[in-house]
Amino acid sequence: MLLAVVDPLPMYCRGIATVLSAAGHIVEQPGEPLAWGRQDDRMMLLTLDAVPSWDLLHQLGSAGGGCPVIAVLTDDSVAAGLTAVRAGAQSVAARQMDEATLVATVDATRAGQAVVPAEVLAALIGGADPETRQLTADQQRWLRQLAAGMTVAQLADRAGYSERAMFRLLQALYRQLGVRTRIEAVIRAQQQGWLLPTSR
Repeated sequence: MLLAVVDPLPMYCRGIATVLSAAGHIVEQPGEPLAWGRQDDRMMLLTLDAVPSWDLLHQLGSAGGGCPVIAVLTDDSVAAGLTAVRAGAQSVAARQMDEATLVATVDATRAGQAVVPAEVLAALIGGADPETRQLTADQQRWLRQLAAGMTVAQLADRAGYSERAMFRLLQALYRQLGVRTRIEAVIRAQQQGWLLPTSR
């Protein structure tokens, strides 16, 4: 089985390739990961660090017959792990994993097993997303309003905050969600189903 390493840092890719090659795996760094991942007898280590990598995971997951994906998370929160599994990742690993964990995760995934952190598994079994429980009603409303195209100034006006205070509140929300931008926050909210109005 061929194995692809998809990460924005060439040095990281080379390091992972060296470790996996020493463990007997054939490693490639495809120029077109989506086309590569839709072929038979392949597996991909995909670092989820920005919207394009999450989009690639969704496309591979919805491809029906796409290759197994090990989601390598730069944000090892439970929510990121849940999102990766729900988007189609077979296994989930932290980017800072050690060599033994890397090889064990690849071997297990290759054998058809799923490898996920215990906290992610517990959240999957429990059916609850810990971040949903932690988001306030205001934060959920702000996400819906951002998705509808409201500006920070408009949000601030509606919420009764200064624009600067609203900006800081949104930055704290983005950190809580494990994202960096408004677009990533809206994508995360959409993936989690948080954009639906809450019933009272």
